[in-house]
Amino acid sequence: MAASSPLQIQGLAKRYGQARIFEGVNLELAAGEFVAIVGDSGVGKSTLLNCMAGLDSWDAGQVLLCGQTLDGLVDDARALLRRQHVGFVFQAFHVLPHLDVNQNIALPLMLLGRKEPERVSQLLDALGLSGLGERLPQQLSGGQLQRVAIARALVHRPALLLADEPTGNLDPGTAAQVMDALSAQTRSQGSALVLVTHSEPAAARADRVLRLTAQGLQPA
Repeated sequence: MAASSPLQIQGLAKRYGQARIFEGVNLELAAGEFVAIVGDSGVGKSTLLNCMAGLDSWDAGQVLLCGQTLDGLVDDARALLRRQHVGFVFQAFHVLPHLDVNQNIALPLMLLGRKEPERVSQLLDALGLSGLGERLPQQLSGGQLQRVAIARALVHRPALLLADEPTGNLDPGTAAQVMDALSAQTRSQGSALVLVTHSEPAAARADRVLRLTAQGLQPA
């Protein structure tokens, strides 16, 4: 596998007790590639996403993030790799209510000891949030909140973006706008994107659509 790949997975298996969640999961992403993962509810899509970032453990196989194996790394080392190379977008937004939009977006930069207000402003403009930087989350719509979450995930220019049902709480029109913003921004900066979704319109935007079953990932 190419060392330049932002994410490489070989033979990944996950169990909860004696219950098999999945096994034999193999995946390699290219920089800038958009992969959608679909599958039945409860098959382990979110669990797989957490394994990709080293947030969950696995029982067999290997995960490499930007060429660095996560196997055997202590929690602090995994957290540092995530902080540097991964961005997250979730269905529930997870913005901090006591921080304004600018501060929410800048959080990953703050954790890395970087101050780049121009980068925050750039993303506000690119995601249709101009003039909203000083507003609090409760003053925004659901679609605006999800675009704030996308900006926060992208602000530190991660190699890998992981999105878990990011349009699940949005109406179809707003969901389409959010997916436009998400796919356009990841492609423009060359981040690889893994999207877990039940939405056929969202999955259809991907370069590849893969279905997760207990036996691994297969083309959908």
